[in-house]
Amino acid sequence: MKVMLIILDGMGDRPSEALGGLTPLEAAETPNMDALAKKGINGMMDPIAPGIRAGSDTAHLSILGYDPYEVYTGRGPFEAAGEGLELMPGDVAFRCNFATLTDGKISDRRAGRIKEGTHELAASLDGMEIDGVKVIFKESVEHRAVLVLRGEGLSANISDADPHALGPVHKVKPLDDSPEARRTADIVNTFVKESYERLKDHPVNIKRIEEELPPANIVLPRGAGMVPHLSSFTERYGIKAGAISGVSIVRGVCRLAGMDVLDVEGAKGTAKSDFHAKVVAGLEYLSNGGDFVLINMKAPDLFGHDSDPEGKRDIIEWIDSAFEPLNDVVDRGIIAITADHSTPCDVGDHSGDPVPLLIAGKGVRTDDVEEFGERSAMKGGLGQIRGNDLLNILFQLAGLSEKFGA
Repeated sequence: MKVMLIILDGMGDRPSEALGGLTPLEAAETPNMDALAKKGINGMMDPIAPGIRAGSDTAHLSILGYDPYEVYTGRGPFEAAGEGLELMPGDVAFRCNFATLTDGKISDRRAGRIKEGTHELAASLDGMEIDGVKVIFKESVEHRAVLVLRGEGLSANISDADPHALGPVHKVKPLDDSPEARRTADIVNTFVKESYERLKDHPVNIKRIEEELPPANIVLPRGAGMVPHLSSFTERYGIKAGAISGVSIVRGVCRLAGMDVLDVEGAKGTAKSDFHAKVVAGLEYLSNGGDFVLINMKAPDLFGHDSDPEGKRDIIEWIDSAFEPLNDVVDRGIIAITADHSTPCDVGDHSGDPVPLLIAGKGVRTDDVEEFGERSAMKGGLGQIRGNDLLNILFQLAGLSEKFGA
């Protein structure tokens, strides 16, 4: 049988006063997920381990069966791979934000979530050379971008330039006493300063200022890492696997794992039609020879970070409407819906709270849960599992796993 795993990024939450003590998922009208929950088995999942505040990168690694404590070298390489950059041994990659610098301090870490003009901004930085090191720079989604340093004598053991808050830009520092770390820190500090010089008077930013929008006038690198080695997902499980996501970090994890990363029109969008397009593309991949497809939908996480429980509730309802086609195929395969981490609106960031999980499909033992939500899932027959166990459960239900022992 085929397996579809849908990850609603940051969907897990805590009860919100604004929603009458319900979580956004519990408050949302989700007839399709409720129907799947009723047909299947439910539970809670710690993406990595109980209480661990998982990032999207480390959570997806764990859910795909990799130990993030062994293979994770930093977010940058996954972000770069997700944008299609070919990484070489010795490269140091970073995740970046276009941000707004005002009077020497960061006044907006996301430059108003800039959506237009980032290609032109990135082009003005790509190809720089600093102390004999080549700079490769590419825009990603909205305010995000990726930076790769290519040259001799580099290290990823350095701090972030991104302050992760409003205020002064952090000076990048070496995290060990090696000459490589000191040199790399100096190069990144030079890059940050040069990014401001090249972007502050860029035509894109002049136009934004005229329109009273925050200029994207500086780049803040973070998450330095060197390309990790991931064993082939296909070789590990003996199946044909694909992934659909508009998020660079998720695409990068899946690409470095050797999965088919599918280009789907609208994959980076948050309209109802975009969610529907991902589901349809996933079903087509499975009908055309794929055994497993992972679909990531980023939108719930954005509302969690923005501390907007009503918006998160509403976007979950939009996503649920895209799941209607799943009701026609659930009896022919295995469908799982979960999250990669919780992003509680009252926190505005990732938390270590477990996430709800449903598994429905042919041959699945059912429980008494009748709707999909955090508290209802806690009563389900799966109990509480770890992310690293999920694929073993799904693949054995689908008859895709090998027997261990005689």
